[in-house]
Amino acid sequence: IAYEPVWAIGTGVVATPMQAQDTHFQVRSVVRDLCGDAIANSVRILYGGSVNAKNCKALGEMPDIDGFLVGGASCKTEFTTIIQTAQDLFKK
Repeated sequence: IAYEPVWAIGTGVVATPMQAQDTHFQVRSVVRDLCGDAIANSVRILYGGSVNAKNCKALGEMPDIDGFLVGGASCKTEFTTIIQTAQDLFKK
């Protein structure tokens, strides 16, 4: 599952880590209600919305953010930093 705030699409504006966490928690809660604990605990919920090398670590440290949906930053050299950060954070 991927979540990107509508106000972040194409704007360069990113949610704070806590804003993203709150929404990811709500998404995981809905999955838990519909599918049970096993599925909710194993489903990966990705954050999209102006992820870049400067904010990916703080976002990825949130308990319900399991990865990133990277847009424009995937075309820049900083993408390698995002990949390395994700590899370090998400050893699932």
